[in-house]
Amino acid sequence: MIADFVAQFAKLIASNPDDIRVEVQEGDEITQIILYANQEDIGKLIGKSGKMIGAIKTVISGCKAKDGVSYRINVEAV
Repeated sequence: MIADFVAQFAKLIASNPDDIRVEVQEGDEITQIILYANQEDIGKLIGKSGKMIGAIKTVISGCKAKDGVSYRINVEAV
């Protein structure tokens, strides 16, 4: 559910939405969401001073309160 949200949100921002891909790696304490994007879209996804990715993290932190799982998001180039 959260990975789907991140992917759909990233596709709305990206210039190359077809290159967006999300992987989820579940660990004992933290679930890591890896967002793969085209090199030219990484700046858009992170935003100035990290404000865009910070907004995504804020929304996801609400899910932490609901299900008790901590999430970490990493943005990487394809």
